[in-house]
Amino acid sequence: MRIYDVIVLGGGAAGLFCAAQVSARGTNVLVIEKNKKVGLKIQVSGGGRCNFTNQKVQSEDFYSENPRFSKSALAQYSSEQFISLVKSHNIEFYEKKLGQLFCRKNSFEIINLLLDECKKKNVEIKTEVEVLGVTKDKYFEIKTSKGLLHAKNLVVATGGLSFKKLGASNIGFEIAKRFGLKVTGLVPALVPFLAKGYTKLVGISLPVVVKVNKKVVEDDFLFTHKGFSGPAILKASLYWNAGDKIEIDFCSKEDLEVLLENEKKKNPNKTVKKLLIPLFPTRFLEHWLRDDFSKPLQELSKKKIKEIADSIHRFQCIPDGTEGYDKAEVTRGGVSTKELDSKTMEVKSIPGLYFIGEVVDVTGLLGGYNFQWAWSSAYLAGKHIKDKL
Repeated sequence: MRIYDVIVLGGGAAGLFCAAQVSARGTNVLVIEKNKKVGLKIQVSGGGRCNFTNQKVQSEDFYSENPRFSKSALAQYSSEQFISLVKSHNIEFYEKKLGQLFCRKNSFEIINLLLDECKKKNVEIKTEVEVLGVTKDKYFEIKTSKGLLHAKNLVVATGGLSFKKLGASNIGFEIAKRFGLKVTGLVPALVPFLAKGYTKLVGISLPVVVKVNKKVVEDDFLFTHKGFSGPAILKASLYWNAGDKIEIDFCSKEDLEVLLENEKKKNPNKTVKKLLIPLFPTRFLEHWLRDDFSKPLQELSKKKIKEIADSIHRFQCIPDGTEGYDKAEVTRGGVSTKELDSKTMEVKSIPGLYFIGEVVDVTGLLGGYNFQWAWSSAYLAGKHIKDKL
């Protein structure tokens, strides 16, 4: 019976990076992946250019039942360190906005970086191997579609429930439950909202500020056939629970009440349309203001001006739901951080068992944060295993 020093479940960002960290002369490390190829989620990320990290990453950018849990991992392996690795592989990249870093060519460059790092360390990779279950006696026994495997250390990097077409499954959460570990509530995150009544506005994009559950998000907003999307909404969805109200400011850079009042005094015959057209798409104003759209300012009472301003600055609604895991970037929730050592990612009650990446209850904002969590958590687990082998 062959016993591996380490078996990593999942050939995604966290799994491959962890395998490369732990492997050293004399150790045997195996990565098993359900799909025909590794890194499929990396491949499609960032529109095919892979937003591999963010220049400004801190624990406040992550959602978790324990918001401080990610601090240790992010401190021990920072975005600067991964950027240095990317540079060492001569990968050209650029900042799109808000610190988001993308490959200039395509996401295969990050996949190849991970494969090169694994190859240098003699990591064995097996694809088209589905994990069916895990038990532990003296060693971890992994039941797979290709037979039984055994390991001294087991790293679960199986990801979440988003991107089902790319092979996403709940196996990581099932393994955790099999070992008696708590798994927090799972919901799709970084996902568009469903909302009825906005089909006339489809395709309109605006910079907005969204408030949800005391969180404030500023980015671009998009009206879709199904409701609301765009980076601002995807970010806001991380903090949203079913039934929660959201508030949107469609014009955060200008105080419309003051603008309307001042212009009314100076040019009372000017229409609302003529005053606001430079600030908004015509179609948005026609829908949002309806009858008031063409009125001269002098016809607007102080109360009506405030009403118009509030409708744009403080629009409130309760989304009907989200577009679900099929459209979600990530899964919010996962293996409870209470079960894990924040400095090693090892299960406190089960030596040799590790959970890293998206399967853990640490979920980042849109913008490269979830990739950085993958690198940082993988580094911790890999380093700890390597040090004890």
